[in-house]
Amino acid sequence: MTLRPATLDDLPAIMDLEQRSFPTDAWSEQTMGTEIASLHNVYLVDVEGERVVGYGGVRALQGSADSDIQTIALDASLRGQGRGRALLRALIATALERGARELFLEVRDDNIPAQTLYASEGFAEIGRRPGYYQPDNVDAVIMRLDLWSWARSSADAAEEASA
Repeated sequence: MTLRPATLDDLPAIMDLEQRSFPTDAWSEQTMGTEIASLHNVYLVDVEGERVVGYGGVRALQGSADSDIQTIALDASLRGQGRGRALLRALIATALERGARELFLEVRDDNIPAQTLYASEGFAEIGRRPGYYQPDNVDAVIMRLDLWSWARSSADAAEEASA
């Protein structure tokens, strides 16, 4: 597994994965390209050999107290191997590096594996947006992570592992 910053050269591979991962509500190529190019965002790709097998992005304005996971996706054949968690943790670390104290995200109510992953990293549900995901009319679960608490618990876990 190799994580690296996404570039616009990755856009065709990202869009292929986007459309396979989110068949009814995939972002447009123009939207994704704008997201990747924005100075306020950091997008990472998970590469296996030469193939992009995952991607994720975080909007984290330098010095802003809050940040947002914009999107995250992993090839379905590679789920359950820790790659999604590694990508999520890298995005969390990016938000911390940029000075954020809170990280927010939205996830489909019917995406239980993603919600379980987010909760295991310390995200907590803080609200819902009824019918947010269209055309499927699926609610969005809004989740929040206290980044400073996450950093402390990660440091404590690393300290315990090295003891």
